[in-house]
Amino acid sequence: MGVIDAVLGGPAAVNALGTAAKGMAEVFVPSATRRMELSAEAQMAALRQLGEEYGHPALGWFDRLVNGLNRLPRPLLAFGTIGLFVYAMIDPHAFAQRMVGLNAVPEPLWWLLGAVVAFYFGARETYYFRNRTMTSPTGLSTAQGPQDDNPALSDWRAGAS
Repeated sequence: MGVIDAVLGGPAAVNALGTAAKGMAEVFVPSATRRMELSAEAQMAALRQLGEEYGHPALGWFDRLVNGLNRLPRPLLAFGTIGLFVYAMIDPHAFAQRMVGLNAVPEPLWWLLGAVVAFYFGARETYYFRNRTMTSPTGLSTAQGPQDDNPALSDWRAGAS
């Protein structure tokens, strides 16, 4: 180390040379760490903005009623489809007549029905996607901090205080 210090002029010069080399290298190859930091900052800013936009006050009785009505179509569609199978087994002739009637519906009307159903379910999925709660992948709450399962580590931390 004595030769390097003598040639380069001490620790401050070595540090300055390292910083200069790092700066020069980042001109040609961007820093992956800095890119990740900027990405995390942008994501956190977007999440903060999203939280501010979609923060709702406490729901009233009308809001709860509408939310309850919004939960009905999927079960009704599922049970209705099962009901069609039951109806076809109970009265096949009447079921066939109704299916002939459905065959007479023009195709643009089927497209319109498909668009209405797709937009309804797409809007509900988007609503639940935006309002989901985020959980830690380790299962630890960020407010509580990590729990000590290691008694030796707990004793060491208690002794260090």
